[in-house]
Amino acid sequence: MVGRHSTNARGYWFVDRANGVVPSAVHVGATPVGRGPLWCAAGPCALESFDDAVATGLAVRQQGAHALRIGIFKPRTSPYNFQGKQGPGVKLLPELKAVVGLPVVTEVLDPRDVGLVAEAADCLQVGTRNMTNQALLKELGGAGRPVLLKRGYRTPVEEWLRAAEFVVAHGNPAVILCARGISSFDSSLRFMPDLGAVLAARERTDLPVVFDPSHSAGRVDAVARVALAAAAFGVDGLLVEAHVAPERMYQPGDGRQAYDPAKISGLMAACTEVRDVAAGL
Repeated sequence: MVGRHSTNARGYWFVDRANGVVPSAVHVGATPVGRGPLWCAAGPCALESFDDAVATGLAVRQQGAHALRIGIFKPRTSPYNFQGKQGPGVKLLPELKAVVGLPVVTEVLDPRDVGLVAEAADCLQVGTRNMTNQALLKELGGAGRPVLLKRGYRTPVEEWLRAAEFVVAHGNPAVILCARGISSFDSSLRFMPDLGAVLAARERTDLPVVFDPSHSAGRVDAVARVALAAAAFGVDGLLVEAHVAPERMYQPGDGRQAYDPAKISGLMAACTEVRDVAAGL
């Protein structure tokens, strides 16, 4: 798809709403994400215990989640924290999907792993630290799977959209933008939920936009509040960390922001109501 129309003043021709190229809805499994019912992917930040992953997956499916989010390759701020099961973990995904009955969203870090992960997962996630990894973005253009592209926590919206352009320009228009918290001078929450980014993306592209309240809040008691705020800004879906037994998760780890799977249905209903009310104002 790269050619003479692939650039404009902003640096993203295909993604630009004015050109009508990219879709407004992207399917993850059989479910569309975008301009419809609120989509939700929920599950453990990382695959640690297979049994806990199954229990969590079954719980979020019962609660109405549309996909299981789970990390196999985990970029961490410290090299001493759990880095994910990596290659052996990818081999567990088909069994996990078969038991849980949900499509899987999982992160890929290395361009060399894209083919392997694409065979096992239904949607490939680009994390905040890899949003500017152009080699990875180009490889995802040929992955044959939808891409969930997180915004970097120190990057402007325009750079986020140019990252999406790399994927689309290399053959894959099925991109879901995922907004999240950004770095701030304040530490009230782990990151500052930048909801203005949702509006900015909406103004510039038709690609669906979802929000990750878990990595924005960094604490479980704030996850629902951040999700409701994102819903008021009209997001198409949520990416929620959830776990049946966060006390069993590796420490230091993600247990402090793991949402109760039994509350997913209520959260989705509340967010849907808030989104509908805000749309009418």
